[in-house]
This record gives sequence, C-alpha cells and structure tokens, in this order.
Amino acid sequence: MKYVILIHSNPQPWGHPTGDFIAEQQALPTEQRRAMNAGFEAVLTELSERGELVGGEALADPGSARLYRWEGGSPVVTDGPYAEAKEHLAGFFLIDVESQERAEEVVRHFSGPGETVELRPTMTVRAEEA
Repeated sequence: MKYVILIHSNPQPWGHPTGDFIAEQQALPTEQRRAMNAGFEAVLTELSERGELVGGEALADPGSARLYRWEGGSPVVTDGPYAEAKEHLAGFFLIDVESQERAEEVVRHFSGPGETVELRPTMTVRAEEA
C-alpha cells in the first residue's frame, strides 16, 4: 500500500530541516531535539533498508511558487504561496508499506512541535477502470 507523508510547516525563515527554523522546536531542550532527529533518521534508514521508501523531497520556500488557475477560459498565473495559509507544504515522502498500521507507525516519527503531518493513501486504479 502506497502512502504519501505530507509535511506542513511554517518556519520563519524558510529552511530545511524545518524543525531547525520553527520556534516551538527551537524552544525544546537540546537533548530532546537531538533524540527527535535521531529517531527520524533511524526511521528513514529503516524504510530504506526494508525497501519501503519510494522517494521524497524537501520543497523550496513557498514564496517561490507559481500558481496556475483557470479563469475566463484561460490559465492565470500568480506568485505563491497558495492563499493565505499559515502552514505550507514543506516536503513529502512516498512510502510503500504492507498496511495502514505500518504507515501510521512510521509517520509518528515525521512530526514535531509546530508542524502538521498528513498521511494519505495514494489512489489505486484497478485494471478494469483504466
């Protein structure tokens, strides 16, 4: 089962890893931050070793986005970020795991104070629908 892990964040200034730029995480004791980072790295290593990590990327500053909408019969392009959202998509990971329970076990290591992480299954199209 494939899942996308979407990491929403609002670091100021924008940077990666986002936790280094989020006030809530900067306020944590150094040892707690190190432990969280080590746990995250351990999960990434485990996903990779088990062949469950399909891919992922950190995303650039949302201010560098270009938005494309359809108005009056043609596309209209504007600068990002999208709407007035406080949180923006900071990055994503695509995993392929045996069950939703495994996906939920993994994703617990992807969020921290000041971030929201969304776990969403990918859409599967059956052969007879294609």
